[in-house]
Amino acid sequence: MTQQPENTVCPCGSGKPYRKCCQPFHQGDAAPSPEALMRSRYAAFVLNLPDYLLATWHQSTRPQTLTLEGSPDWASLQILGSAQFGNTGTVHFRANYRLGGGWGFLEENSDFVQEDGRWYYLRGSTSEGQLKPGRNEPCPCGSGKKFKACCR
Repeated sequence: MTQQPENTVCPCGSGKPYRKCCQPFHQGDAAPSPEALMRSRYAAFVLNLPDYLLATWHQSTRPQTLTLEGSPDWASLQILGSAQFGNTGTVHFRANYRLGGGWGFLEENSDFVQEDGRWYYLRGSTSEGQLKPGRNEPCPCGSGKKFKACCR
C-alpha cells in the first residue's frame, strides 16, 4: 500500500482530507452511495490498494486476482454524472493520467449494485483517449490552475 498521510487532500478529488474522505472506506466502512464508492475505488488505484478494489467488486464479475503493476500515473478524477435507483446506481467519470510526455484519459459509465447495505462495482463501459490541453485550459492534473502555469 502506498502511504497516504492522513491530513493530505484525498486523491479522489473531493477536496477533503483523506482521513475524512476515502480512508474510512479503505479501512472497512461501507460507502454510502455509488459515487462515494467510485471515488474510493479511484483513490485505491492511486494508492495501490488492489485488495480494496477486489473487495468492492461484485462477486459475479470480480476477477480472481488483480495487480496494479503497469497502472497509469493517475492525476485527477472528474465525476460527470451519477444516479441511484433503489439498490442500483451508475456513475459516469473521467480519470486523467500522465502518458509519457503528455496526458491520457479513461472515461467510464459504471454500474453498481447494493447488497446487504454495501455498494459494489459491477461493470463498466470504457473508452480511452489522449488529452491535448491548450495553454489556457484547466490543467488535467486537477490543480485548478491553467495548463500553461502548471504541468506544461
